[in-house]
Amino acid sequence: MLLPFDVLATDADSSARRGTLLTAHGRVETPAFMSVGTRATVTGLDPLDLRAVGAEVLLANTYHLMLRPGPELFRRVGGIHAFMGWDGPVLTDSGGYQIFSLSGDRTISEAGARFRSYVDQRLLLLSPERSIEMQAAIGSDIMMVLDECVDSTSDAATTRAAMERTHRWALRSLAARSNPKQALFAIVQGGVVPELRRESAAFLREQPFDGFAIGGLAVGDTRAQREDITHFSAALLPAERPRYLMGVGTPPDLLYAMLAGVDLFDCVLPTHLAWQGTAFTSSGRVRVTRGAAGTADVPLDAECSCSTCRRFSRAYLHHLFKCSEPLGPRLLSVHNLHHYHALMSEARKAIERGVYAAFARQKLERIDRHEHNGQRLGTGPSADFGAV
Repeated sequence: MLLPFDVLATDADSSARRGTLLTAHGRVETPAFMSVGTRATVTGLDPLDLRAVGAEVLLANTYHLMLRPGPELFRRVGGIHAFMGWDGPVLTDSGGYQIFSLSGDRTISEAGARFRSYVDQRLLLLSPERSIEMQAAIGSDIMMVLDECVDSTSDAATTRAAMERTHRWALRSLAARSNPKQALFAIVQGGVVPELRRESAAFLREQPFDGFAIGGLAVGDTRAQREDITHFSAALLPAERPRYLMGVGTPPDLLYAMLAGVDLFDCVLPTHLAWQGTAFTSSGRVRVTRGAAGTADVPLDAECSCSTCRRFSRAYLHHLFKCSEPLGPRLLSVHNLHHYHALMSEARKAIERGVYAAFARQKLERIDRHEHNGQRLGTGPSADFGAV
């Protein structure tokens, strides 16, 4: 049975849409950002923290969890929800990005990707069937097919070959699914070549997948290419199924992609940059490690209601980082994830009112020059904020 998904509202001047996604572990209000818990943990935070910042759905990584702790433990304890104490929805990626990122230490064939475990140096094969088997053991609510991702700068022949293998692996993943309660999403590939993206979407949407992801972006492409391909690809996908943009996730990225009608997002940036001392705020990024923060007796973001901003100053956060205290990254992670989830909540309300395009422009005018040096705002097909 296909994953229940309802579109409740659409924006008047863009393709943005507001919906709900019903999983075995609860409902997800879309558009939604998925906090990344690669190894069954969002670094430095526990499930109570995640609920407090507004998280609804988490993402975990099949490749890393296959290596440690392995499928046997998940089967013994009853899956990832019991293991990590999270009772909400979980999406697992398939390991496809890890295949891409391990380019110097793996071999890809039609069978799958062969690599050495970084845990014990065993030689392992990650096949479409093995990926689904592992995701079934993890017990995620949404599984991803195994795909072959290539650098966006790859030549057309390489990009086509990877896309066609992704299609074959998608069919094998579909055949390997054994639990109908676990949804399965396909992944549209094709690099930055529109005709390949069109061909990939046409092939995959004919299959009984519960949702569709746009993959293979933020791997060598420019911001302009990423935005254009996101808009182009989203328009090719079925309106009645959820759309997921994989691994792309600065606030401007999200704002632009929601214009195209994307429903789900994930990115490690909120926590990854928090551990480096960077916060996302209502006026752009702030580095609390810089000297000016050391004497700033003001909140990180005066417009933010998270516990970090209510209780601590920039000066205190600066002090924690300078002393290498782990509380610093933890407090910044709380803030960053709250910022992301609050942005999604505001976006959903704007779509309900039919004013999302104006909302997105207002937000981008405040933060875009800080995020990307203003290189895109006001230019290109996504800048007119019209339906694509």
